[in-house]
Amino acid sequence: MRGARRVLDDFFTRAIIAGVGLALTTGPLGCFIVWRRMAYFGDTMAHSALLGVALALIFDINMMIGVFAVAVAISAILLLLQRRHTLSADSLLGILSHATLSLGLVLVAFMTWVRVDLLSFLFGDILAVSRTDIAFIYGGGVFVLAVLAWLWRPFLAATVSEDIARAEGMNPALSRIVFMLLLAIVIAIAMKIVGILLITSLLIIPAATARRFASTPEQMAILASLIGAAGVIGGLYGSIHFDTPSGPSIVVAALAIFILSLLPLHKREQASPKRIAGQ
Repeated sequence: MRGARRVLDDFFTRAIIAGVGLALTTGPLGCFIVWRRMAYFGDTMAHSALLGVALALIFDINMMIGVFAVAVAISAILLLLQRRHTLSADSLLGILSHATLSLGLVLVAFMTWVRVDLLSFLFGDILAVSRTDIAFIYGGGVFVLAVLAWLWRPFLAATVSEDIARAEGMNPALSRIVFMLLLAIVIAIAMKIVGILLITSLLIIPAATARRFASTPEQMAILASLIGAAGVIGGLYGSIHFDTPSGPSIVVAALAIFILSLLPLHKREQASPKRIAGQ
């Protein structure tokens, strides 16, 4: 009995470490998704992850590498098609989102030589996180946060207005590409935590919650990370206590925090990058 308890504690500890590490990364990145209204884009990138999983299984490579490669390819396709103005942005996102998810499901269905747990890919299985996964999560997270810190002002300027960014000698197109690459990294490392279908929620919900309490973009980024971490911890404890899937439990916990934030306790000016445009 003690041995089983020790094993469970070990799994739970690794899950907490991995989930908190991911939340600290998704907080600041999610703020830009909220500011730029890119939730649908995030969904498209996340749904493409299943195609990356399928290709990784076919070519016998690390799944995170496969997911990252497909996410980068989808970003490049989006940029190319948007420049040609053949379809509206939301139409392109809708086509790519459902096409990549469906193609991934079809490829997985043909893989009779390997057992694939689709539910764990779609909704996450954080309790199965290994030490190697934790290393990937923290390595990728530190890289993403370092790039965000380095390019914070250019990202904010491009978010407020691309014309302002150009006037300050910045390249909005390059910042957009870098942002897409950072999002691809986060999707690759987040897949095992909350699953392909729920990745975007961990990016959006904490950021949307933090926006109600922060008065500057920097405050919002920090608060989003802390709220995301609280959602992870609360969701995991709920998952253990009620025997529910870990990924959806984390999202429900984050949603509960968001609902509480809607209570009319006080009213503050919401954080927006436009507030620093004049600085």
